[in-house]
Amino acid sequence: MASPQPDLASTLEEIREVRRIGLVRLRGRPLPHLESAAAVAVTGARTPGAAVESLLRRAVSLLDEGTLRTAAEYTLGFAQGTRDWPASSRRARAASVYGVSVERFRKDHEVMVLGQVAEHVVRLAVAPAEREAGEGAPPGGERVRGAVTHRTVRVLVGDRQVVLTVHMHPVDLLRDVDVVVSPINVHLALPEAYKSSVAASLRRAATVWGVTGDVIEDPVHDGLREWAAEHDTSGRAVLPGTVVATGSGALTAQGVRRIYHAAIAVPRAGTNDYDVLPTHVTAAVSRTFAVLAEESGRTAPPLRSVCFPLLGSGRGGLPYHVSLGAVWAAVEAELARGADRDVHFVVRTPEAAALVARIASGIRP
Repeated sequence: MASPQPDLASTLEEIREVRRIGLVRLRGRPLPHLESAAAVAVTGARTPGAAVESLLRRAVSLLDEGTLRTAAEYTLGFAQGTRDWPASSRRARAASVYGVSVERFRKDHEVMVLGQVAEHVVRLAVAPAEREAGEGAPPGGERVRGAVTHRTVRVLVGDRQVVLTVHMHPVDLLRDVDVVVSPINVHLALPEAYKSSVAASLRRAATVWGVTGDVIEDPVHDGLREWAAEHDTSGRAVLPGTVVATGSGALTAQGVRRIYHAAIAVPRAGTNDYDVLPTHVTAAVSRTFAVLAEESGRTAPPLRSVCFPLLGSGRGGLPYHVSLGAVWAAVEAELARGADRDVHFVVRTPEAAALVARIASGIRP
């Protein structure tokens, strides 16, 4: 019997069922329309349930950054630490993203959020076949058609070849990377955990939550405050390029051991905007390696791997190629002197991933 063709109404109804039962109870549930869509859009998943989860994760990642995507991540349990939350707790947290009551969210915002996810699922399922990026998914990896979520890039640095790893997915999905670098402003002021920036995502992922959504520990916030008090900078700006190391909280379960906060964003007086200079990005990356070397001597095993987003390319306004050029200048200098570092990049768009992949032939717009 042929698999049903995905249509918007049936797909939306099955997504609502996923919201109700949660990801931890997804395996073995009959979801024929989502399974049909996943059969077209996802390869490499070992079970129908895993394929459906990957499809939904991809659909959510295509939503506009901000309240819409964040609410969808909480609603479906993709936000770090919410996978096993009951549906009522996930709904309550999603409602708080919009600042509305749970009942209003259920009747209005949730319908809109899940409807947007359903539209992307249908588009992924009916999009014409395109040439896949790369020759194949990496060993043990998973590919959504049109995008490889992990790839390696070989680059000649000095007289040796080094391998860079490129991740194209949300930063809070990183696994087994010792240090993740997070951009922050020079006042070391964190965004709220429900926002969509790299810093907010890492703060949210590091936070230890109770089963009802209460914050038990906020280690990134607390770590930054402790550092500021120790260095007598509370209430004052630090120099651009400063790097502050904190613990990673709940991310330790994913193999992320430290978060390095790179102070690169300088608030523009009288506005909500920031200025980021490429020279400050390069200085922060260089300082990152210095802090990594200092801390490695005090950890077992030593810290070796580090992951960079394209610093300053969000609200800082730097074009991707400018940000990457500023980051790579310091990375290349570190690797050229023979440092044994495992360097990763994490990006959110195919455009940014393709740019990192072209490092070997030169960075250009």
